Amino acid sequence: MSRIGKKPVVIPAGVTAKVEGQSISVKGGKGELSFIAPDHVSVAFADSKIAVTPRGDSKQARAMWGMTRSIVNNLVTGVSKGFERKLEITGVGYKAVVSGKNLQLSLGYSHDVTFPIPAGIAIAAPKPTEISITGIDKRQVGQTAAEIRALRPPEPYKGKGVRYAGEFIFRKEGKKK
Repeated sequence: MSRIGKKPVVIPAGVTAKVEGQSISVKGGKGELSFIAPDHVSVAFADSKIAVTPRGDSKQARAMWGMTRSIVNNLVTGVSKGFERKLEITGVGYKAVVSGKNLQLSLGYSHDVTFPIPAGIAIAAPKPTEISITGIDKRQVGQTAAEIRALRPPEPYKGKGVRYAGEFIFRKEGKKK
């Protein structure tokens, strides 16, 4: 039994959901998202709740059960509240500036790195060493944050680079004389 899959997703006020077969579409104040559930699970909408149940007792059906419920919950949370991911930049001369539809990053390379902001994502740089990524699609927000972090991942000796807010970087000791 999936502990996550058993719980129905409660639809808050101001959000409308529609289930047609395996297709789920959710509309809220921040936008509209949709998802097609896998064939191993069935989705039902009643009493402003979306319930996901597995079809059969196969390993695949049980695996898809909890995952589908989590994705539906992320759709509802995204259109009502949205998602945010924060990045921190550490290093001398490292900075970020939002200019138009691009994010300009100075990360210690011989040139500035230009990162185009994808559609559906809003990026802000409240300080030169902080980046805030917001959007309604949790997967897209996380993927964008991972791509920006991959431009200069934090290194273990001085901790320089781009990291998630609150991420612990295991530090190594340098050479000894």
